[in-house]
Amino acid sequence: MAEREEPLPPTPSPKKGGGEREEAVVSSIPAPPPFLGEGVGGVGLFPASDGYPFYFRHYPATAPVRARLVFVHGIRSHGGWYTRSCAALALAGFDVHFLDRRGSGLNTAHRGDTPGFRRLIDDVAEFVRHLRAEHATLPVFVCGISWGGKLAVGLPYRAPGLVDGLVLLCPGLVPKISPPLLQRARIAVARVFRPWKFFPIPLNEPELFTASAEGRALIDTEPHGLREATARFLFNSFSLDIYLRRAAKRVTVPTLLALAERDRIIDNARTVAFAARFRGPVETVTYPGAHHTLEFERADHPWLTDLVRWVDARLAR
Repeated sequence: MAEREEPLPPTPSPKKGGGEREEAVVSSIPAPPPFLGEGVGGVGLFPASDGYPFYFRHYPATAPVRARLVFVHGIRSHGGWYTRSCAALALAGFDVHFLDRRGSGLNTAHRGDTPGFRRLIDDVAEFVRHLRAEHATLPVFVCGISWGGKLAVGLPYRAPGLVDGLVLLCPGLVPKISPPLLQRARIAVARVFRPWKFFPIPLNEPELFTASAEGRALIDTEPHGLREATARFLFNSFSLDIYLRRAAKRVTVPTLLALAERDRIIDNARTVAFAARFRGPVETVTYPGAHHTLEFERADHPWLTDLVRWVDARLAR
């Protein structure tokens, strides 16, 4: 059954106390603002089929293109956190696109909101179809980071045969952290009566993501990270978890699952068990001593080399 997409209220209400806000702010799409890593890669707008244009960053391959990598970020982050790895992958011969999820990152319209989780998956699918239309024979791998791993896993179920493989970087398939029980009840009630009501995302402590002092400072001060989301978004995140129980068996493409030993956000053991439901081959790598956001590990950390090796192995077959 198709999801009912509720309209946002036309005007915002002032912020209230208690860490919750009443209404999502609706604004027009502005010119690209400054972002982390400005000057690396280009920024573009992609028009989704429902009329919402969302930002993406493009890092053209500096060597002959071997494949395209499409990245989807986590619930708190955005493409500006990952400029270092994207630039490195472009140097390795990959055409890299990093999507800012609607309502997140550079996207200010319907901030922290979504019409439904299927719409978020469709945004990725439509972008990949656009790339396929340009170069039908060039392989495409979707890389889901943290919460974005949920969208990546849902993609083969929602749009079969669209991608050649998945890369899941500490994916949020089985998180350790969720809103408290009372807040979950409030979210469920607000989803019915005030779906645009804001609630804090329970991942606002930088130390959950990395042990790097530089990385923590970046997370704490950069302006585009999402720190709260609507009841509609959070309820759809719960609904997506249920959807993925069915979707897991439809993942027939090869998958690279990268995990961090000291991840405080993701339950690694249960994530491995979840990925065991995939029908395609899964290669799992767990990095000793690493934390949730691999981007903030040391510059010579092997996760990027392993990603390139894994994709190259798929291309050689």
